[in-house]
Amino acid sequence: MRLYLASTSPARRALLAQTGIEPVLVAPGVDEDAAAAAASASLGRDLTGPELVSLLAVAKASAVADTAVAGSPVDGFVFGGDSAFEVDGHLYGKPHDPEVARERWRQMLAAGGGTLWSGHCVVDRRRDRDATAAPTGGPGAARTEPPVSPGAGLGSWAASISGVAPGGSALVADGDRVVAVDSAVLTFADDVSADEIDAYVATGEPLEVAGAFTIDGRAAAYITRIDGAPSAVVGLSLPVLRSMLLRGFGVAWHDLWAL
Repeated sequence: MRLYLASTSPARRALLAQTGIEPVLVAPGVDEDAAAAAASASLGRDLTGPELVSLLAVAKASAVADTAVAGSPVDGFVFGGDSAFEVDGHLYGKPHDPEVARERWRQMLAAGGGTLWSGHCVVDRRRDRDATAAPTGGPGAARTEPPVSPGAGLGSWAASISGVAPGGSALVADGDRVVAVDSAVLTFADDVSADEIDAYVATGEPLEVAGAFTIDGRAAAYITRIDGAPSAVVGLSLPVLRSMLLRGFGVAWHDLWAL
């Protein structure tokens, strides 16, 4: 059974590969800033961490689900994911700029830690599924509305997602897709110096990752505690993805293994 990863993230691919799953990588081409701004404008307020990452996860999975990959329609499950780090009520995505990364590290260390939000969306595009066998509106049922576009805002799943507390998770079925959020609370070492921050930023590692750090790289030495799934901090929560497939579509984790 094929899993399409609506991402070009090496970290997400490596996570899946180490569990025996070889995903098909497809760049979703989603303008994340525009999607978030459109949803925020429609609500008349800033998005919460769970809302932001789930919105972008849905947008990415939806962008890939109905496209052709290598000239053929998608046949399998499509996974979209997104991450953001929240510190004292502020959401941090990718810093891109070294000085922005330095300032974020100063703020994160001053706060002592924060919450990593990880959004997930799985869309069922198995071509041989029996759509009539599933309950109407349930996972696997025939789709009765178009997929969410990058600017369409939050869907019917949002109410079950938006109130997730730091360290918690939520999962909701929505037609032929399942949307979920997981989170992990991180604690940073209390003796990280300015020289260490400068040296880390100089490597370039923190510039293109949410929160300006990654635990599967050089920043691991600066993180003293993780309350939650470590894989969620890397890029996707493996336990949550397993639960989405099993509870949403009746598919066992080992059915995706590349044997």
